[in-house]
Amino acid sequence: MSVREPLLKPVPLADLRPTQITVGYREVKEKRKAWKEIADSKGSEFLGKHMIPVILGPKERHYVIDHHHLGLALIEEKVKDILVNVVADLRTLSQEAFWVFLDNRGWMHPFDADGQRKTYADLPKALTDLADDPFRSLAGELRRAGGYAKDTTPFAEFLWADFLRRRIKRKLVESDFSSAIEKALGFAKSKETDFLPGWCGPNDGD
Repeated sequence: MSVREPLLKPVPLADLRPTQITVGYREVKEKRKAWKEIADSKGSEFLGKHMIPVILGPKERHYVIDHHHLGLALIEEKVKDILVNVVADLRTLSQEAFWVFLDNRGWMHPFDADGQRKTYADLPKALTDLADDPFRSLAGELRRAGGYAKDTTPFAEFLWADFLRRRIKRKLVESDFSSAIEKALGFAKSKETDFLPGWCGPNDGD
């Protein structure tokens, strides 16, 4: 079932289906900026190395299980197609069975910008329909600032985002991002977050 087979035929970015409800728009903006810097000189090389992992689902649809931010950024930069990596072929499943399977494998994240779980029907139909979660942007920037390490746990950044949204006011994240990062770094280096993926706080020798 897990074939991880690159498709040499490009897939239209507009046809890709999300498996989450939100992204961090601040992160999307940063990826757009990075793309602008390489588009003319190394754009093709970059796209060849950054294939989007997908699940083949009912009706031959491609469901994205990672790199939602990159996909949306490329769409906003008018990139039309992308190469994909097929992680699993689930075309024979019914739509309901398909979502249940993805949910149990940790291949989807049906939570909204308030951290509330929604129904499968609430998942957007296109990357351009993804909603903004400022705390997802905060969690991403926190990792880049050394708050925690990159981890293979599915949707690790969303776990950090959910922790932070319960302790930092959204108004601060939206109005003073630098101060929000300082607060987030304080939490990241404490024992309070040692259960989260990628935690790299101080070791007291316990």
